Amino acid sequence: MNTKLYSIDFETWERRQYFYYFTEMLPTGFNLNVEIDITATYHQLKEAGMKFFPAYLYLAAKLITEQPEFRVAKTDHKLGYYEVLHPSYACFHEDDKTMSNMWTEYDPDFESFYQNYLNDQEHYSRNHGILAKPELPPPNSFMVGMLPWTQFSSYSPIPYSKADYYFPVMQAGRFFEKNGRKMMPFSITVHHAVADGYHVGLFLEKFQAAMNHPEQWIRL
Repeated sequence: MNTKLYSIDFETWERRQYFYYFTEMLPTGFNLNVEIDITATYHQLKEAGMKFFPAYLYLAAKLITEQPEFRVAKTDHKLGYYEVLHPSYACFHEDDKTMSNMWTEYDPDFESFYQNYLNDQEHYSRNHGILAKPELPPPNSFMVGMLPWTQFSSYSPIPYSKADYYFPVMQAGRFFEKNGRKMMPFSITVHHAVADGYHVGLFLEKFQAAMNHPEQWIRL
């Protein structure tokens, strides 16, 4: 599993002043909610007999690899950024309506990641409790999920404090139809110490473009 971490030279880091301000003086995170057009990806997956949720997990993790500001972490009181982040998500149990944490190893190849997801579901999805897998999520895992029961217009998962957690938190909602298109509510929450509105806007732009052109990353 890829847990490679690159160190950050804090004294020369371009976000040094912003990081100090938004962690020590005014700890701040912010949340944006948008509607994502998933029509093209949804139908291509459906025609191939594939699930949407693992494709959503893959795409989020793939795009995070393109933006190092979303992979910043503090380990042993030192800052660095991981090469990749692995998606950590909730596994819902129909029998008692509880959830367990699940994570799947990221792979840059969509088909390989999709198979990783299926393997995790087969071996661990029936395990109840906080953790579905016996192993703890890796340190470079980020929170991403979906609320298929709720079509929301706003979602704020956690308030950021001085805790050393800087990865984004992503949540999707129940799909809905709008002007003949299939839409998905989507929320992203980030720590202002590592990212600004520009970085989130860039991620959302790439996210929508990838959903519009699944043939560029789903190779069947």
